[in-house]
Amino acid sequence: MDSSSQIVEPTVTHKKAGFEFRGDGMEYFKIWIVNVLLTILTLGIYSAWATVRNNRYFYSNLYLDNTNFSYLAEPLTILKGRVIAVVVFVAFSMISQYDPAYGIVLTVILLIAIPYFVNQSLAFQRRMSAYNNIQFRFKASYFEAFMVFYVWPLLGVLTLGILYPLAMLKMHQYVVKNSAYGTTSFDFNATYGDYGIIFLILLGVGLVFGSIYMAIVAFIPGAAFITPFIMGLVYFGLYLYFVTQINNLFFHSLSLKDHRFNASVSAVGLGKVVLINLLLILVTLGLYLPAAKVRMAKYFCDCISMKIAGSLDDFTAAEKENVSALGEEFGQVFDFS
Repeated sequence: MDSSSQIVEPTVTHKKAGFEFRGDGMEYFKIWIVNVLLTILTLGIYSAWATVRNNRYFYSNLYLDNTNFSYLAEPLTILKGRVIAVVVFVAFSMISQYDPAYGIVLTVILLIAIPYFVNQSLAFQRRMSAYNNIQFRFKASYFEAFMVFYVWPLLGVLTLGILYPLAMLKMHQYVVKNSAYGTTSFDFNATYGDYGIIFLILLGVGLVFGSIYMAIVAFIPGAAFITPFIMGLVYFGLYLYFVTQINNLFFHSLSLKDHRFNASVSAVGLGKVVLINLLLILVTLGLYLPAAKVRMAKYFCDCISMKIAGSLDDFTAAEKENVSALGEEFGQVFDFS
C-alpha cells in the first residue's frame, strides 16, 4: 500500500489547567451582609435574591483555563418554588400536630418523595450552571436515587460498616454518571476497594489510638485531664485524613470524555485553613464567616486541576430543557438536599 494513502491519526495535545477562585473576602462580605439585612427586613422574601447573588458571585469568580463559570437562575423562579415549599411545610406541620396519625402518613409520603425531589434539585442546580456558554445537566431515575439514599446506607449499617464504602461509591457514581456537560456525560472509575482502603486505614488508626487512650486513663489517672485534648487532636486529624482522601479519590476518578481531573488536597493544608477560619469566626463573633467561605474556596480550587486533552471548545450544548426550581426549594425547607 502506498504510504501516501495511509490515514494519519491526529495528534492530541494535553495541557494542565488549574481551577482558580478570584473572589475576595471583603468584597463578598459586603454582598453577604446586605443579603442578611435585606432578608431580615423583608421577612425572608429577599432570600431568593440573596441566593442568586451569592451563587453568581462564587460562580463568576470560579475560573478554569481562564474562563469563568456562570449561574443562570433567576430570583423569581427560586422564590416561586420556595413559597410553594414553605406552604407545604407549614401544612405538613399543622396536620401533624392536629392528628399524629395523619402526620405519620404524611411523613411516610415525604420519605418516599425525597428521592424525587433530590433528583429535581440536582437537575435544577446543574441546569443553572454553565461554563463557556454550555449548561450542565443531570438526569437520574427515581430508583437510582432511592437506592443511594435508603438501600445502600441501610446495608452499610446492617453489615456493621463493611458495605459503607460501597454506599459512598454508589453515591458518587449517582452524582457523577448522571451529570453531563452539554451532551457529554461525566464518568467515574473508582472501585469499592479504593474506598475500602481509606475506611480500613481510618478504622485501624482510630482503634489504635482509642486503645492507647484507654490504657493511659487506666494506668495513669492524672493524665485523664490531658488525654481528651490529645485524643481530640487525633480524631480531628483522622477527620482531615478522611475528607482529603475522599476528595482526592473523587477527582482522580472523575473524567469528562478524554479530559481527566486531579486533586492534591492535603490534611495539613486543609487543617490550617479550617483552624484559621474557626479562630477568626469566633474572634469576630461570626462576621468572618463570608471571608472563611472564600478562603476555603480558594484553597480547594488551588488543589484541583484538569488535564485537558485537545480543547474544551469541542463540546456542544444540550438541547434546552426546563427544570423546575421546586425540587431544590423542597430540599432546603425539609433539609434533605
